Amino acid sequence: MPTDSIPRFDLAQVNRAVAGTEFAGRVQHLPTIPSTNSFALAIAQSGARHGVWIADEQTAGRGRGTHAWHSAVGEGLYMSAIVAPPISAAVAQHLSFRTAIAVQSAIASTFGLAIREQIDIRWPNDLMFARPSGPQRKLGGILIETAANPAPAHSAAMLRFAVIGAGVNLNHMVFPVELDPIATSIRRELPQLAAALRREPLAAAILIALDEEIRTLIRMDRGTNNIPDRDFTQYSSWLSGKRVQVEQRDSNKGYSGTTAGLDTSGFLRVKADDGTVQTVLSGGIRELYAGL
Repeated sequence: MPTDSIPRFDLAQVNRAVAGTEFAGRVQHLPTIPSTNSFALAIAQSGARHGVWIADEQTAGRGRGTHAWHSAVGEGLYMSAIVAPPISAAVAQHLSFRTAIAVQSAIASTFGLAIREQIDIRWPNDLMFARPSGPQRKLGGILIETAANPAPAHSAAMLRFAVIGAGVNLNHMVFPVELDPIATSIRRELPQLAAALRREPLAAAILIALDEEIRTLIRMDRGTNNIPDRDFTQYSSWLSGKRVQVEQRDSNKGYSGTTAGLDTSGFLRVKADDGTVQTVLSGGIRELYAGL
């Protein structure tokens, strides 16, 4: 998309929309930056406990592990937030998937798309566009970086802060050749080709949904959540019965199997082909198709 056709980001619109959330008045806009997550992480490490940064461009955008994030000027939503809810480090392990649910619901409500049938979540943090046939394509991702306070005697370690990064492909019509078979954008997938999509409605919807997910985690940690927990398979087709290849980040050894739900800490369980049930603590998964 030509630079001169990028709508100017309306920061005031986002701050008005998130009034009543913990993000109210804390959203800032940056024209360009190496990485919103790296920027927010440095600020959090210096003592800040609140803030949201949205950039037009990232010159060194980051995904999970060593992955880079393609961040063309103005074509995507590139956003990071610092949060410090009063929750244990154990409960904070749920942040990644809960953030993915928040981003999924925001995309679905903003653009009239169906949760799971169109906007799916590949555990733990990838937003995928599901087509009637063929492999899903990635249109967004989540990067969570946390720090915990030392645990007092006989007490749980508490979250010090979390930096929550979200990248969503909005207006990309062309990707680098190595990404084109596996990536897509919202504009590319809408039923009728739309004009350039504005970032503000999606940014606000994500922050509003994320605020509610964080409030739910606080209630869970305090034991005051009276709302029955959800069946997370309604958000993701990847949690149960999906044939996958597990790629382990710290090892060249992977394995294949069938997903078998989440454990109590929010980690994915996979029934491996050798009959054992494995818990995926790090790395990633990809779908296996018949004959592969």
